[in-house]
Amino acid sequence: MEITEVKVYPVSDNEKLKGYATIIFDNCFVVRDLKVIDGNSGLFVAMPSKKKKDGTYRDTAHPLNNETRDLIEDAVLAEYEREIRKLDGIAAAR
Repeated sequence: MEITEVKVYPVSDNEKLKGYATIIFDNCFVVRDLKVIDGNSGLFVAMPSKKKKDGTYRDTAHPLNNETRDLIEDAVLAEYEREIRKLDGIAAAR
């Protein structure tokens, strides 16, 4: 399985939530609404989830092993950093 595209949409009006991401695998499968979260140990990627009737959340899509989780997190966080640098460059040019 190969990650063929990652898009990150930073948000600036939230303390913990830093952005949303969409990831495409093998040019044929898309997962939307991953979240870039600023946690106690730094940035991490939360999988898309849905709120259940009892108030808890359940992932709607998630990796089944740590290797795949690391692959997704590395790709999303790298793209997040690129987007932030790009936005910082645009702000500095103004």
